[in-house]
Amino acid sequence: MNGAAQAPVVVPLHAGTAASPVRRSLDLPDLIARAVIVTLFTMMTMRLGANFLETGRITGLLLVASELLVVVLTVARRRARTLDRTVRARLLTAMSMAGPPLVYPVVTGALAPETLTAGVSAVGLAIVIGGKVSLGRSFGLMPANRGIVSAGLYRLVRHPIYLGYLITHAAFLAAHPLPWNGALLVLADTALVLRAIHEERTLAADPSYQAYAARVRWRLVPGLY
Repeated sequence: MNGAAQAPVVVPLHAGTAASPVRRSLDLPDLIARAVIVTLFTMMTMRLGANFLETGRITGLLLVASELLVVVLTVARRRARTLDRTVRARLLTAMSMAGPPLVYPVVTGALAPETLTAGVSAVGLAIVIGGKVSLGRSFGLMPANRGIVSAGLYRLVRHPIYLGYLITHAAFLAAHPLPWNGALLVLADTALVLRAIHEERTLAADPSYQAYAARVRWRLVPGLY
């Protein structure tokens, strides 16, 4: 998925123009997506909350806190200037979002001490929070242009929120090493990385993003990728 691939088809969205019917047509799918996110998040919170009450381990609760930000910012997100509605974008978004809420906790069998997994997860959560504070209402699910953000952690990498997710997911898997969890998180995180690449193709049409990408070299991990 490099520069030779065809750019995604995006739909321009501008208030007060002929694009208004497009916005109305997106209302129902958007409401359904929000309902699914809230439902999955609620189920995950119940599972991991019960595990915390039983074991006192907080690594799972830190994952809940990370995913809670997705729910809150999804509801408050800014309307997109352009929106990628391709099948590939939809699939990558769905795969990256569906994995974490479906994980299950374990009572015993962690691969690392709780202090270590909780500490690593806290670092990942801090990165997620820092990235989302910088992004504010420009956050969204589908690849879209909701305004170019280059402040805060976005000065270091182009997708700091995704980096935070990868860290919290790794910590959770070390604390709850079920094959089911591993399969879900590997699939979700692979989709997350591909989603980042796809998002950049959508944003590449904006000269402001081209200039930003030229300044910030690294996509996810400073000095590595």
